[in-house]
Order: sequence, then structure tokens, then C-alpha cells
Amino acid sequence: MPMMRPALAALLVLPVLACAPGGPSLPVQTAVLPAEASPGAGDPTRAAILSAAYVLNDRRAMSDPAVAARAAANVEYLAVTLPGNPHFTAGALTQLQFEAAREEVRRTLGIAADAPAQLVVDSLYAAARALSVQDRAGAAAALAPRAFPDREATLARLSAMPALPLSARAAASAEELIRRQDIERSRQMDGGNDRPTI
Repeated sequence: MPMMRPALAALLVLPVLACAPGGPSLPVQTAVLPAEASPGAGDPTRAAILSAAYVLNDRRAMSDPAVAARAAANVEYLAVTLPGNPHFTAGALTQLQFEAAREEVRRTLGIAADAPAQLVVDSLYAAARALSVQDRAGAAAALAPRAFPDREATLARLSAMPALPLSARAAASAEELIRRQDIERSRQMDGGNDRPTI
């Protein structure tokens, strides 16, 4: 996938943050993913990045509401955890992209601006479980009202998820970071700690 030049990408992201409802900042938080997000006890952050990069850039995958719900949860998770993750030294551009991605997902799904990240992640993963077995009522019940004030509207949007270009770009950037880090680690036989940033 062609990668956008950092300067141009930053210019495209900044106006979105400036115009987002309630201002550009959301509460500083952290979150964890459920065990199902990283099968085989793998690294949840790496799993979230790779999954989001694939799903958000594949319209067919996004047409599955359960898959779309998990992708949205992964964006929320990555936006609040990547900045403090010592294993993934994301550069300023990647962090900026995920801030915009988080705003994009919340706006698209009607998530309350002050909803805690963990509540959003837990609700979306629980809803995805129900949606994966066509249990719409269970999915609605899984969406915490504090985070999802109009649960039916959120489910309708998940069933016809629009493209999320900012989220797709952020996930692709993080996936590229993983690829570069893997290459760098393979070259460092002495266990050096230098990590590339984007």
C-alpha cells in the first residue's frame, strides 16, 4: 500500500482534530483488550495493529458488523496505549494519526466524547461476540449507555460501516512501523534498543 509523505499526512490530520466536536483532546486514559483479541497469548498491541490494518483497509471485511466492531475497539485501544508502550515507539505523526482516528470512530459510531476508553473497548468487543452469532438484542445490551447513548443507531452504523480513512491510514502507519522494527531487530545481533519511529 502506498504510504503518504509524513508532512502531507500531518496537514490532513490536523484540521480534523481542530474541528472535532468538543475540541481535539479526549481524556488521557489507557485500556486493555480481552484475551480473545490476541489468540495464542500473543502480544495484544501487535495483534490489534495487524488486525486493524487489514480490516480497515478491506471494505469486504468491514461489511461484517462483528468485525467492524472489533476494528473500532482496536482503534480506541491503540489510540490510548501506543503513546506509553515501550515496545512500539510511535513517532509524533503516528500518535497524531491515532488521535484523529479515535475521533473519527467515536463520531461515526455516536460514542460519547467523555466515555472511558476501557468502557468503549469492552462494549464493542462484547457487542462483536453477540453480532458474530446474529444476536442483535444481545449486541444492543452489550453497549453501555454511558458510552453509547443511542445503541440502535450504533448497531445500524456497524451494519453499514462507512469507510474510515483516518483510521485506515493510522493502522497502516503502525503496521509499517512494526515491519521496520522487525527488520531492525533482525539486524541487531547485540540486542540494541534503537527503534525506528514514524
